[in-house]
Amino acid sequence: MAQALGQDKSTEAEIDQRLMLNYASGDTSAFETLYQKHKGGLYRYFVRQLGDKQLAEDLYQETWGRIIKSASSYQADAKFTTWLYKIAHNLLIDHVRAVKPVDLFSEAFTEEQDGEAFLPSDVMSPDRAMEDSFKASLLKRCIALLPTVQKEALLLNMEAGFTAGAIADIVGVTLEATKSRIRYANQGLKACVMNKWQEVQNER
Repeated sequence: MAQALGQDKSTEAEIDQRLMLNYASGDTSAFETLYQKHKGGLYRYFVRQLGDKQLAEDLYQETWGRIIKSASSYQADAKFTTWLYKIAHNLLIDHVRAVKPVDLFSEAFTEEQDGEAFLPSDVMSPDRAMEDSFKASLLKRCIALLPTVQKEALLLNMEAGFTAGAIADIVGVTLEATKSRIRYANQGLKACVMNKWQEVQNER
């Protein structure tokens, strides 16, 4: 089973590479396929880092603009998703350095901005749905409180599904540094959620 999953992932990467090469050769439909496939994850990446939908939209569009401009320089040995998120990461860093050089990335996380990813199932009981929704809000608040580099590494790993090696390539640090960021992020997140949940329980 694990081998089959690995093959599926490899196939997806090869499909992306082929689509990008086709687009570089003039096939505009190949770009549309890539865009539809990756637009959701890329947009969430910006929203969750910045906490600002309009700014996220601007950088999101700029990323795809860079992809279009750089199509001819795409190398077939580069995984498309890694290349895509490396461009996104660099745009994000350039922006936050320009507008907020000390505290990179806003820690603003609101229910309106990020509610869809944590919507409870329709089949849940009202009490269970309310509890799960509340726990989800605690999780989002705790993610927002993580140090910037840990937050990015965690979201790239947990949501986008990148390996530590791919994240290291995207953000430009060593593999060991990336592993440490993910490990500390998980530890900090777990402790934060547990502490906040315990506070809620004690107030009841």
